[in-house]
Amino acid sequence: MTDDTTRHAEGMAVRRAVLGDAHVDRAVAATTEFTAGFQDFITRYAWGELWTGDGVPRPTRSCLTLAILAATGCEEEFAMHVRAARRNGVSPEEIREVLMHVAIYAGVPKANRAFALARDVLAAEDG
Repeated sequence: MTDDTTRHAEGMAVRRAVLGDAHVDRAVAATTEFTAGFQDFITRYAWGELWTGDGVPRPTRSCLTLAILAATGCEEEFAMHVRAARRNGVSPEEIREVLMHVAIYAGVPKANRAFALARDVLAAEDG
């Protein structure tokens, strides 16, 4: 059984691998007494439990995350996870296919906005 300290350390390593050091460093630096518990929680459970699991490959986790974030309209998180998906080896074509699924299963307006956000992130990556 994994203890909280180990789960946090493993979660931080995966969080850095997926989101990049710069993003994680900003999040850590912005942590306050009020947000510290939440930062620990997401590091241990989102990153230290879910993202470290063996059941689904990391690129698939990225595609699932993009679909959920696009479908729920979480724009800032979505843009961050487009970059993360690319870091995890997800191609622009695969991102497009994920968003096509969002259009059918969650609605064209959600997918339309997600396409615009992804386009901007991918263009910045190429530029």
